[in-house]
Amino acid sequence: MRSTVRIDDDLMVALRTCAAEEGLSVTRMLNRLLRLGISALGESRESRPPLRQTTYSMGRPRLAVDKALALAAALEDEEIARKMALRK
Repeated sequence: MRSTVRIDDDLMVALRTCAAEEGLSVTRMLNRLLRLGISALGESRESRPPLRQTTYSMGRPRLAVDKALALAAALEDEEIARKMALRK
C-alpha cells in the first residue's frame, strides 16, 4: 500500500543513515522501524498497571453552585465598589 507521510528533515536524515548502514532501502527501513515502534507501544500498554486515583469527599457545597454566575457578578460588583471608594 502506498501512502504519503510527512517526515521531519532530521528524522529523514537519520532514517537514510540507518538504512544505508543496514544496507536496506529507505522504505524497508521505515517499515521495520514502524513495526518495532508499534510493537513497543503494545508492550508498554500491557505492562503498565491501570491508573488508580484516590478520591476524597469534599462535602456538601457551601454555596448554591447553580447560582455561580450570580455570585461571581456580586463579588465583582463588590470589588469595583471597593476600588472606587479607595479613589475618592
